[in-house]
Amino acid sequence: MTFISILLALLIEQLKPLRADNPVYGAIKNYAIRVEGWFNAGHVEHGRLGWLVVIASLTLPTVLIYWLCMRVSPFLALAWNVLILYLTLGFRHYSHYFTAVQFALNTGDTETARKLLAQWLRQDTSGMDAPELARLAVEKALITTHRHVFGVFFWFLMPFGPAGAVLYRVAEYLARAWSEPDHMKTEAFGRFAIRIYYWIDWVPARLTAAAFAIVGNFEDAIYAWRNFARRWQNETTGIILSAGGGAMGVRLGTPHENATSLLLTMDEATIDAAGVEAETLPGEEPTIRALQSTVGLVWRALLLWMLLLLLLSVAVWLG
Repeated sequence: MTFISILLALLIEQLKPLRADNPVYGAIKNYAIRVEGWFNAGHVEHGRLGWLVVIASLTLPTVLIYWLCMRVSPFLALAWNVLILYLTLGFRHYSHYFTAVQFALNTGDTETARKLLAQWLRQDTSGMDAPELARLAVEKALITTHRHVFGVFFWFLMPFGPAGAVLYRVAEYLARAWSEPDHMKTEAFGRFAIRIYYWIDWVPARLTAAAFAIVGNFEDAIYAWRNFARRWQNETTGIILSAGGGAMGVRLGTPHENATSLLLTMDEATIDAAGVEAETLPGEEPTIRALQSTVGLVWRALLLWMLLLLLLSVAVWLG
């Protein structure tokens, strides 16, 4: 049932992608804002309590409904799984931005690419040239794919099924929402959400990096992972981007005055604050071709996950 649920959810999303500004996401966003207003008194324990309230109020009903569906019919439980995965997966949520940036760069329309990337990143990209825009788009795509696809896969495979997918996506959102805008990053309220998400994402991030290495240039990916991942401020980001860049033979996270100031404000791509020299990083400077390489890497990694899941499902069925 697990493999079929994921396959159906991916197929439905390919046919009708769920918009990032859909009502379900909007309701959860408003709920998180309300909980923050109720509990935020400037202490870490208040953030912990608020996080538990949000997570419990969303995951427990998910488990209960799944249990009731199983009592009625396995097909009803399958439908519930597909619905939850459709809402938590985001393989096509932001693909239109990536595709539009890629098309603009391919046609030489750098100004349009800057505007599109600025909308996607919600940051200023003025003054950036084509290689910088390509690098930022690649980094954003890799991190977004991990958080909206592979991380959800891992937690959906856990014994609590759809509740695991909800747990991962909500925890990821709270880690961002309760540390924004900039003045919130120093507040104690959001520290627990950031820390607990780090541990929730610890295994999925490494599995994503391993998948990139397997379907790409394995030797360079492992070398970059081992030697350069720790140079990012955000360890998880460093693991995914170093392995992904090594797998494609592309140098990601190269410091530049404009790009560094931008990335340091991005939750998805915080780069080396110590200043890594560009020539010490493996791979070539990103070009427009790196965008197409990113698409291929992500699809191959997705197929690898699905193949392993299929083999696991067959083994369980035969056993």
